[in-house]
Amino acid sequence: MRKAIILVACGLLAGCDYTVPLVKTPELEIQAEVIGLWQRTKADGQIEKVLVLPLGKREYLVSFPAGSPDAMFARACLCRSADRTLVQLEWLGTAQAKLLEDDRVFQFAAYTLSGDTLTIRLLNSDCVKKDAKSSDELAKALLHNKDNPDLFRNEMVFSKVKN
Repeated sequence: MRKAIILVACGLLAGCDYTVPLVKTPELEIQAEVIGLWQRTKADGQIEKVLVLPLGKREYLVSFPAGSPDAMFARACLCRSADRTLVQLEWLGTAQAKLLEDDRVFQFAAYTLSGDTLTIRLLNSDCVKKDAKSSDELAKALLHNKDNPDLFRNEMVFSKVKN
């Protein structure tokens, strides 16, 4: 069972949370096993999909919910913070060509990958407050809360879609 921890927050978008990134330049290479189309069935029976594509050796392009008229698109990269590898998402806009209306374009997530199962947990903005003014301040807040059991929101479990 292969596990990777990443911040890939396909922000089942209750909205983007942060105005600052953890990293300004991607330094870690992407994990190829994450690339593809993933789906989950929500409690109400609705299917949600997330599409992860390579955007070079160090970035992903993420669409969520993929295939939906309301799909959002993000540039994502892996980064290290608080002794974890996370995914940093910068949400760019929607499939309707709508741009985000404020500066809260960043989300962060942890994930594990086990075979054809991708489990994503978004950073909980109740633990790491949204008001960080710099990347350093955000990283310090993450480090301060690294052992908090509520650091991440409830998990979202996706299965890889087979062609």
